[in-house]
Amino acid sequence: MKIIRVISTIFITVFVSLCLAQKAWGFCGFYVAKADTKLYNQSSQVVIARDGDRTVLTMANDYQGDVKDFAMVVPVPVVLQREQVNVGDPKIIERLDQFSAPRLVEYFDPDPCADYRRYLESAPTDLGRPGGTRSQKTDDLSLGVTVEERFSVGEYNILILSAKDSRGLETWLRRNGYKIPRGANRLLRPYIRQNMKFFVAKVNLEEFDKTAYQRLRPLQMAYESPRFMLPIRLGMMNATGEQDLIVYVLSPRGQTEITNYRTVKIPSNTEIPVFVKTEFGDFYTAMFQTAYESEGKKVAFVEYAWNMASCDPCSANPLNPEELRKSGVFWLNSGRANRRPNNNVYITRLHVRYTRDTFPEDLIFQETSNRELFQGRYILRHPFTGEMSCRAGVDYQQSLNRRLQQEAQTLAELTGWDIDEIRNKIDFPDIKPIPWWRHLW
Repeated sequence: MKIIRVISTIFITVFVSLCLAQKAWGFCGFYVAKADTKLYNQSSQVVIARDGDRTVLTMANDYQGDVKDFAMVVPVPVVLQREQVNVGDPKIIERLDQFSAPRLVEYFDPDPCADYRRYLESAPTDLGRPGGTRSQKTDDLSLGVTVEERFSVGEYNILILSAKDSRGLETWLRRNGYKIPRGANRLLRPYIRQNMKFFVAKVNLEEFDKTAYQRLRPLQMAYESPRFMLPIRLGMMNATGEQDLIVYVLSPRGQTEITNYRTVKIPSNTEIPVFVKTEFGDFYTAMFQTAYESEGKKVAFVEYAWNMASCDPCSANPLNPEELRKSGVFWLNSGRANRRPNNNVYITRLHVRYTRDTFPEDLIFQETSNRELFQGRYILRHPFTGEMSCRAGVDYQQSLNRRLQQEAQTLAELTGWDIDEIRNKIDFPDIKPIPWWRHLW
């Protein structure tokens, strides 16, 4: 068990980011947390699968009272027959929530002096021998790393590595785009001594939470009507305050909007301080409340809009064809030759916080052909903490100080939190100038 725990630690610690992109404002990064519906006490969830005039509506809620006291009154546009009503699988709504939830991702800054050291290594020696270039295979062998196997399994690209030296393995991983924390070689060393191999995956997807909810199963209704709407007014009758409604709209076309209220994107793709990793739930609830108030409390927020065939980064795997069918998607034929039929399913996650005063009308929707990809995504950029004895290292620390100040300001604006308290939680760099004589000789 101890070995398993250590291996798990290595897997989480070493392969912290498998994305080769350097720009923090792009997608990818290493997924670390999500803001799902567990954050909200008074909330309900609805799934709408819509193609043309045909609709499958799936309704769930957070009812926690005695089951015998439960009642649901839902207006529908047609007279429903028995065959049009079904008891759905509550795990499907959990899956949709997990897949589309706003997420936190991590990046790790590279060593700013790496280029400088490579320059020194390639420079002529005191004997005048040219540095030259070496092949990738020769370079790997010099580090004591061998690629034993290379293959793909589903969406995973797999490497099986053997290594003779932990520092060589750490260097190999860094050179090949794996941004691992400094000092990872200490964790790798015991396994190299045991002649163990290293399973390296190019995609690291977090398993979705399989814990069952203690709640009633959702009801599903299938009907045909030109009216694309969701009745919410009856649900306000017994409401004591603000309620959160999460709507997952599944369409073969593209994004879905609300026509009788403004639809805007949630603030996203911003860099925030690293300490938020342990406070992500508090961050997102405060950020959402701030955005909700700034928009006059009369707006629907898009938290996610994506093709169901993929995700980047993934907070859970995309739903498979059988799960989509249980979600109400009726336009897919799982027997077709196309192996990825869910690429014809586009999901829009809409978040509405409402009261009787702010949302006096039922929600009216419209499908669009907009297939732009969007997600509520918040970025942690871990500073490089190793030795930086080069001019680029000093420049990096100075720019890092400015970046951390900007992250504090951004967090304060998004959440309304006190900026002085935010700054007290940030580890600002202590910039030490390079001695003038360091590179004199």
